[in-house]
Amino acid sequence: MTARPAHVNVRPIPVAGRHSINAYLLIGRKPILVDAGVPGSGRRIVDGIARHGVDPADLALIVLTHAHIDHFGAAAHLRRLTGAPIAAHRADLDPYRAGRAREPYLPTGPFGSMVSRLPALHHTTHPVEPELILDGPQRLDDLGVAARIVPTPGHTAGSVSVLTDDGDLVAGDLVATSFLGSISGRPANPPFHDDPVANLASLRAMLALQPMALHVGHGGRLDPDRVRRWADQEQRRLDRLAARGRIRRRAETPRVD
Repeated sequence: MTARPAHVNVRPIPVAGRHSINAYLLIGRKPILVDAGVPGSGRRIVDGIARHGVDPADLALIVLTHAHIDHFGAAAHLRRLTGAPIAAHRADLDPYRAGRAREPYLPTGPFGSMVSRLPALHHTTHPVEPELILDGPQRLDDLGVAARIVPTPGHTAGSVSVLTDDGDLVAGDLVATSFLGSISGRPANPPFHDDPVANLASLRAMLALQPMALHVGHGGRLDPDRVRRWADQEQRRLDRLAARGRIRRRAETPRVD
C-alpha cells in the first residue's frame, strides 16, 4: 500500500511591510523556502523560518521564482546561513549570475512607472549560481515536499511557481494583491511584466489546475475564483492595448501554448 504524501503547510515570511514582499516556507516531511527577499534580508528570513518551529539548517531547498532583486536579493546569503541548495530556471540565469535584474523594468501601469524609479530596485546583490537548474517541471517529493515546480514565464522569462499536491499555488509575481498588498484579497498586476500576454497565459494555465488558493509575492492569500474573474478583465484590457499596438514585451520571454 502506497503511503499518502504528507500535507504541506504554506507559511508566509514577511520580508518588507506586513505583506509588501513575501517569501514562503513550505513544510512537508522536510521544509523548503520559496524566494529570498531583498538584499540584506537574509537574517530576517532565517528568523522567520525559526519562528515557524523549523531549524533553518534543515531547509532542503531554496526555490527562486524569478530574477527580480526583491525575490533573489538575499539568495547567496541564505545559502551561506542554511546550507540549502538553490533551484532556479535556466532562462533567468544571467541576472542571477550578474546579481542584477534585467533592466529596464517594463511597467504594467502608472503604479509600476512610479515604483520603477525607486532606487532599491536598481541595486545589485551577490551573484548566485543555482545548484538545480530548471528546464521544465520538477517534482519535489525526493526533497520531502509533495509539490512540483512549474515554469510560468511572462513576468520574467524564467519565472516559476510551486504547486503543492494539496492545491496551494505559491505564485511569485504571476499575480499580486493591489498596491503591493495594501488592499487585501483584490487581485492585480504586479508593477512589472516582461511579457503581460505570456504572463496571463501562464496564470490561466495554473488556474486550470484548480488550485485552492494562491499565495503571492506581494500581498496575501488570493481566492482562485476572484483571480479568474480578474484574469477575464485583464484579457479584455490586453486585447484593447494590442489592437492599438501598445503592448510592450521583452523579446526573449517564451510563450505559453
